[in-house]
Amino acid sequence: MRWTWMILPALWLAGCRGEGAPAKVVSTPRVVTAPAQQVHSRSGTVLLTEIATGFDHPWAIAFLPDSSMLVTERPGRLRVIRDGRVSEPLRGLPDIFVDGQAGLLDVAISPTFSRDRLVYLSFAEPNFRGNKTGTAVMRGRLAEDALEAVEVVYRQEPKLSSGTHVGSRLVFDDSGHLWVTQGENRVAETAQQLDKLQGKLVRIWPDGSIPNDNPFIGQDARPEIWSYGHRNMQGAALHPVTRQLWTTEHGPMGGDEINIPRAGRNYGWPVVTNGKDYSGSPVPGSVGASADGMEPPHYVWTVSPGVSGMVFYTADLIPQWKGNLFVGALATHELIRLELDGDAVVAEERLLTDRNERIRDVRQGPDGALYLLVDADVPDGKLLRIGPAGARNNAVESAKP
Repeated sequence: MRWTWMILPALWLAGCRGEGAPAKVVSTPRVVTAPAQQVHSRSGTVLLTEIATGFDHPWAIAFLPDSSMLVTERPGRLRVIRDGRVSEPLRGLPDIFVDGQAGLLDVAISPTFSRDRLVYLSFAEPNFRGNKTGTAVMRGRLAEDALEAVEVVYRQEPKLSSGTHVGSRLVFDDSGHLWVTQGENRVAETAQQLDKLQGKLVRIWPDGSIPNDNPFIGQDARPEIWSYGHRNMQGAALHPVTRQLWTTEHGPMGGDEINIPRAGRNYGWPVVTNGKDYSGSPVPGSVGASADGMEPPHYVWTVSPGVSGMVFYTADLIPQWKGNLFVGALATHELIRLELDGDAVVAEERLLTDRNERIRDVRQGPDGALYLLVDADVPDGKLLRIGPAGARNNAVESAKP
């Protein structure tokens, strides 16, 4: 399949906050013809290409088996990029709470998509009054211009957020479990309360049922919980060798983390943190950077990059980067490259700093390239591709299955 990246006419807002909200006309994403940019890394030069711009806070990318692409936008739009066209927002999404950090978030396709065509989306779900929200996960069958038979398979309860700290990423593991990262809705103490789902990593089956080997089964706790004491997890990926889940987590002012969450473990927030309150004072209720019975971060930044999407690079297209971990940075406007020795992070490099763009998501495409989303308002939300220097690094080549 060859894509020419033709762009459709104006798109309307779907799934916005509030039942019966009127359609809103937005700017149309458009093709970019600017030349590729050389990106110099310690390990060699690569090429970055802008594929499309004009998105409104794009949040996540997922690739379908035919190499077409799903892209979410936080204001409540899910688009398909296929056959050289960017679709109108798909119909069928439920009511979405759109405010601040809240809205339509991650997207993942079913491990059995070739049979069931199911797409999973995390989103901010409003309460019945519409004034509070919590993280939820829906799934629906992908049709030509809609999601059909949509159902919500997971709900964070109670709903406490006014639009902050909702997470979220979705990951399917090799056993078919669905992992859902979340935030604590900026109600910090809930991350330590096992009767609430705020600040928890949860593990469920794709239909929302609970695995019988989850660590809190039979205890006075929510059975969905895998680990707790998390602040706001916005990145997750499976390690390509160990197949363990790694997550990124926002600290307050400082203290952004990478964790490898273990069953039943407490990761400390807000009792332990390497950051400070935004006032510059210690975090209320914190005892410092460590405490008995609480897990230290696997890797920590004392100055917060604002960590978001992450991916382990496993392809051969950019051989010098094979085995590296990439993390998007929202606050410092860059892409972070981490070199690993087993599970240990042994070196760090900051890339794309000259572009000064918030990197929300980073994924490995079926062509072996890295694909990035720049989180910005219309018209500056972008889809980028990083490929090898000296190759035909353009959208047409990258779109071949």
